[in-house]
Amino acid sequence: MLKKKSTYEEVYESFRWRVPKKYNIGVDICDKWADERYRLALIYEDEDGKSEKFTFWDLKGLSNRLANALKAYGIERGDRVGILLPQCPETALSHLAIYKLGGIAIPLFTLFGPDALEYRLGNSEAKAVITDAANIEKIEQIRSKLPHLKIIIATKAKPMEGVHDFWKSVEKGSPRFEPVNTKADDPALIIYTSGTTGPPKGALHAHRVVLGHVPGVEFFHNFFPKKDDLYWTPADWAWIGGLIDVLFPSWHHGIPVVAYRAKKFDPEQAFYFIAKYGIRNAFMPPTALKMMRQVKDPKTRYDYQMRTIGCGGETLGEELLDWGKQVMDLTINEFYGQTEVNLVVGNCAEIMPVRRGSMGKAIPGHRVEVIDDEGNVVPPGTVGEVAILRPDPVMFLEYWRNPEATRDKFIKDWSCTGDLAKKDEDGYFWFVGRKDDLITSSGYRIGPAEIEDCLLKHRAVTMAAVIGAPDPVRGEIVKAFIVLKPEVTPSPALQEEIANFVKTRLAAHEYPREIEFVKELPMTTTGKIMRRELRKMEIDKKAKK
Repeated sequence: MLKKKSTYEEVYESFRWRVPKKYNIGVDICDKWADERYRLALIYEDEDGKSEKFTFWDLKGLSNRLANALKAYGIERGDRVGILLPQCPETALSHLAIYKLGGIAIPLFTLFGPDALEYRLGNSEAKAVITDAANIEKIEQIRSKLPHLKIIIATKAKPMEGVHDFWKSVEKGSPRFEPVNTKADDPALIIYTSGTTGPPKGALHAHRVVLGHVPGVEFFHNFFPKKDDLYWTPADWAWIGGLIDVLFPSWHHGIPVVAYRAKKFDPEQAFYFIAKYGIRNAFMPPTALKMMRQVKDPKTRYDYQMRTIGCGGETLGEELLDWGKQVMDLTINEFYGQTEVNLVVGNCAEIMPVRRGSMGKAIPGHRVEVIDDEGNVVPPGTVGEVAILRPDPVMFLEYWRNPEATRDKFIKDWSCTGDLAKKDEDGYFWFVGRKDDLITSSGYRIGPAEIEDCLLKHRAVTMAAVIGAPDPVRGEIVKAFIVLKPEVTPSPALQEEIANFVKTRLAAHEYPREIEFVKELPMTTTGKIMRRELRKMEIDKKAKK
């Protein structure tokens, strides 16, 4: 656990990892608290507004029953089990049971269609999948194409051949179960990359990944936990951001989590929800914050008093930082990581100034640098690739059965992120863009992040994405795809106004020479803009001309 000092440097230099040889996620985040019989673990509200509460004692007994049921169905140590469920108690219980059993969990987004599910379940050779009535048909469509899939467990599904009922299975199991004595380095879960740069790859993580995340969560939540802390995220628990940035670290510390089963994110509902439950801490993807920023006068209509908000997944931008201070009365702590090596850079407003536009500094316990193509650390102010030195408890073990991709991820002992950034003389990281997002125009190397941040400051813009569009003279030109605010009407005059807005605030070579107004932007299930899809659209357009 992070120990508070007066400065960032003191906290960073005094930190030491304490990872035991034997460690099991399920035991750590649940069973160790169960003797405190009434200690609250989960507050769950469904889409109809019905609320339930679960203690750690409840979760231990229920997850033990499920572990016994899975064992009876033939799930053994090392078997892969897909979890295709939204934020709900069954999702948490499935994770706990699988880890106690020594299995490997595969979190899956409920937004995935049959093809996406077939790829992930097939690639992982999953033996079982746990899902619900809303998603069982997707599994039935692809069942014949998955020879390794033997067991299907579903909640609230109508009786079907070969499908076990979730809660009936739990009821049959004994509340006593002896967890497998796993090592910290034993595999625990496979999280598939979001696919922003090619086919998804399965990042295999060990049980120790939770302990690797804990310092980061403590850091960007200003020394979490503190008295009365209560954590929530609208991010799906199938995403590493929702699962291991929120649920698991909270329960590691015995802090309750609020879960809400919503069909889609509603910014007005988010304010109501935060006020209703007295939520003190949240992880909010930038997309959610951008939507909440459109809500009119929330401070006068909702009684909320949050302590911390962490944000990651896309660059935050100055506009959202200002909004956080004005509307939420706090400094939003931006952080950075990726599926393979998450939560390694961030901000902690309590011990360091938050520099607007920066991702923050290396989180205690992690060695993070900007390197060149040979693996050399570059001087301050030089653009290079963000990389993390191994060994590191938060680092993935490998890409699932993909040794070539695993080797390509490293230069020497540096795990390369594919993200370009600069590190200043004070240790702050400044995001430039993905390697494949970098725009080269008339010899200039241009990152999209700064331009997108500038575009969001314009009165008419609600969301923006910038790419390099093919150009016969300049090689590429900066092109912006813009989602306008609902009350704004698109026009050529507005395009020119926005272009000049950027031109006068950034460099002349950075303004968008082309602007296209769109109703929405292509995004991954985790809310990241898929610029490669926009680039593909542009290339296809040029080819047709």
